[in-house]
Amino acid sequence: MINFIEDFILNVMLIFSPLVIYPYLYKSQSHSTKFRLWLCLLFSAAIGFTMSIPVSFNGLVYDFRSIPLLVGSLYGGIYVAMFLYAALIVVRFFLGGPHYFIYIISFLPTILFVAILLRKYRDLNLAQKILAAVLGCIAIKLVTFLIYFSCLNNLELFATNLFATLKTYILQSIVIAVYIYLIEFLQTYIHMQEEAIQGEKIKIVSEMAASVAHEIRNPLTAVRGFIQLMAIPHLDQTKIQFYQQISLEELDRAQLIISDYLAIAKPEPEKDELINLKDEVQYVSQVLLTIANYHDVKMEVSLPDEQICIQGDRNKLRQSLINLGKNAIEAMPKNGGVLEIILTEQANKRIITMRDNGIGMTKEQISRLGTPYFSTKQKGTGLGTMVSFSLIRAMKGKIHITSEKGKGTEFEISFPAVRGDCYDSDVRNTTKSLL
Repeated sequence: MINFIEDFILNVMLIFSPLVIYPYLYKSQSHSTKFRLWLCLLFSAAIGFTMSIPVSFNGLVYDFRSIPLLVGSLYGGIYVAMFLYAALIVVRFFLGGPHYFIYIISFLPTILFVAILLRKYRDLNLAQKILAAVLGCIAIKLVTFLIYFSCLNNLELFATNLFATLKTYILQSIVIAVYIYLIEFLQTYIHMQEEAIQGEKIKIVSEMAASVAHEIRNPLTAVRGFIQLMAIPHLDQTKIQFYQQISLEELDRAQLIISDYLAIAKPEPEKDELINLKDEVQYVSQVLLTIANYHDVKMEVSLPDEQICIQGDRNKLRQSLINLGKNAIEAMPKNGGVLEIILTEQANKRIITMRDNGIGMTKEQISRLGTPYFSTKQKGTGLGTMVSFSLIRAMKGKIHITSEKGKGTEFEISFPAVRGDCYDSDVRNTTKSLL
């Protein structure tokens, strides 16, 4: 009995082995040839394993070859079915056994049952599919044995030990019923997952469209109002120039919003050059110093003595760091604060740390930071941070955020190390452009 249980469990594991990668194959059904080829290989291997390791039960020796044969045929189509039938015949030949050609003659007619099932199988519900698979599997065995024993003029063998034979059919029916249920469950789960992803994409597109309309409507409304004011007769020239200046500023703001959205759509760096990270941090700190002075924020910059290089787009790096630094400054309390920018070097990465003692963030806010339409500022859209994160990741950078409410936030931005001499990076880039 113990040997039976061990052989039975082993056979079941071998039969169910194609389910391990079936979800990945199912998603690639658009490539029908590749999908069918994989089904042929997986289920023919399962057939070979089950035939090589038969199960002994109450004096009977049998295997579950009909289960992978039928399941692979039902979910792969007629071409897969023909391949599996051929594979079974080849395996039977190499394993040996009496009356090989009689077995082929007995076995081949069962392909008619498979062809009949394939015509309506996809239109059945789950219960009907399970019932059809169970009956089909039983029919394959019954027809094969009846023809086989009839050809041997020994039909009475079929009725020998009938009770034990009936148990094998029950076991086979249970296994294939579970098999069909698992496949249908996987397919349903994959469909639900795809629908959820598609729904999320539609939701993001609709929110993006609404956000674009809202963000651009504001400056355009202001421009429209000032144009109407400039149409007032005998308006003072000074006011006209003032209205023109505001209109141009609002149009520039609209252009900046559009640029942010375009950067979200295509965040990849436009250039790939060797960047002297020390020089760039110095440049960014000088730009941020003006904003910091306006907000009564003190800046502390710590740079190493040696030059540090990374690979990426210089302008996009500046855009990202300035945006993150500006957000940090604006998060400071009204009575001022301190923004620290630290550049460090490790064995395989270069790290820029931005640390402030501002309002800080909760764990929930940190998890949402960098997503569309989320901002800790009252009038923020979150687009600038999202663009910055996208550009840093496009340069193979990583961002780690630690924060505590009321105590401040720390951004740790790391880039992979590159080989190169930062001193002559400008020369290399110039040479590259000339070539």
